[in-house]
Amino acid sequence: MRKRRISILVRLNAQEQQNLAKQVKKSGLSQEAFIRSLINGYMPKELPPPDYFSMIRELHAIGSNLNQIAAKANATGHIDTTVFQYEANRIKRTVQEIQAAVTAPERRNSDGNHSDMGCNRPP
Repeated sequence: MRKRRISILVRLNAQEQQNLAKQVKKSGLSQEAFIRSLINGYMPKELPPPDYFSMIRELHAIGSNLNQIAAKANATGHIDTTVFQYEANRIKRTVQEIQAAVTAPERRNSDGNHSDMGCNRPP
């Protein structure tokens, strides 16, 4: 059974529909998900560039390598665990910051300014 059973009909002119379609395409969301984000006070971000995902995979691979090094170093006792942990935390924060900067939706302005949505004027 659907979680959302309420349907709302919204009428748009051609320019509004084109503007909505352009923004929805940039976000990679469905039209419904895009509008729900706006209703909940968030402006969805554009899809990240294609190489973003390869960069994230590379950072994860580096983190995995650090974990392997740590396991080996712990077995042999030839590493400063404090320094290693600092670096491991640093790479984890970096990955999270990249993901947040590129994919997380931003809170819309509450001042009624709709310029960040590609609109020339409020509806």
